[in-house]
Amino acid sequence: MRIGVISDTHDRLTTLRAALERFAEPGIDMLLHPGDVIAPFAARLLAEFHGTLHITYGNNDGERAGLKNVLPQIQDGPLFIESSGKTILLHHALDWCAAEDIQRADVIVTGHTHELSIETRADKLFLNPGECCGWVTGRATVAVLDSESNDVEVIEVPI
Repeated sequence: MRIGVISDTHDRLTTLRAALERFAEPGIDMLLHPGDVIAPFAARLLAEFHGTLHITYGNNDGERAGLKNVLPQIQDGPLFIESSGKTILLHHALDWCAAEDIQRADVIVTGHTHELSIETRADKLFLNPGECCGWVTGRATVAVLDSESNDVEVIEVPI
């Protein structure tokens, strides 16, 4: 299964829209977002995703009630998702993940640092798609994860 991965959108609607347009392509039926949407007006765009959205709160998601109203599935991490016989751990920050949660997972998807990172350690894929907003690094990136092969395609989103 091809899964869209997006993080740290931080209310930048232009890059969020551009990313969601890329995720509208056939075969991407799931979207993972490990937090920092920020406000409900931005969450409304995510709510329009055509497939299944799994999302956790980030450290800057202060309007929790408003976000929950728009995205009832949003929750504190860790969140575990099963796909293609693998367990995916979704949490905002890698250092928020307990060792036993990492041990349980095949793929660990986080955000928070705004830095793109794709690394395999001890047969586990650690994926941070970078920041979709582009505010910190000047680079807006998202990813597509193939949950069967663990291949990751990085997509540059125009700023």
